[in-house]
Amino acid sequence: MKRRSAVARADAATARQVASLLLDYPDEQLIARLPLLTAAVDPLPDRLADPLRRMIDHVEATPLEAQQAAYVQTFDLRRRSCLYLTYYRYGDTRKRGMALLRFKHLYTRAGLVLGAAELPDHLCVVLEFAATGDAVRAETLLQEHRAAVELIRLALEEQRSPYADVLHAVCVTLPPVEAADREAALRLARTGPPTEEVGLDPYGTAPFAPPEYIPGVPV
Repeated sequence: MKRRSAVARADAATARQVASLLLDYPDEQLIARLPLLTAAVDPLPDRLADPLRRMIDHVEATPLEAQQAAYVQTFDLRRRSCLYLTYYRYGDTRKRGMALLRFKHLYTRAGLVLGAAELPDHLCVVLEFAATGDAVRAETLLQEHRAAVELIRLALEEQRSPYADVLHAVCVTLPPVEAADREAALRLARTGPPTEEVGLDPYGTAPFAPPEYIPGVPV
């Protein structure tokens, strides 16, 4: 039986949309959107609204340059809190290329077209898909990578990062962490993802199987 969150679907969609924006690289557009984000968060239940509101307050009070430097330090320079979900399960291996194709295939079927520079497993993209695209398929992706989301949350809490509040809100929209997911997250924290001495080219020349041959892709 598929596990379900106790959060109402509409509230989960709003929280995920706000989280997607707050987890993206901070820029002037994010600053301009803060009033809209605040208005979206205010009606949410406290367990969703409170952590998201703290992050909005942090963005509002922190100089943009400082936010950008902290973002790079947090998500680009630390493997344990990178936002690419398939990295945690597959590392930089050929299997990750297959997983990325599966994400892209699900998005294409739902009519979501990504930019050339966007990888489909970035948590911001997945949350956007969950909020405004195909919620059922996005829920499957999030639950399949629940251990990765949990590891990111734990890493951000350990770093005392303000982004930990955003991950906390995301986790509230998901079913409770099961023992297997928590153990997988702790194991990843200890050992890191798999490694493989091969190149990774999920969109061009590498001989990956087409999406219709990838087991488990919903149709």
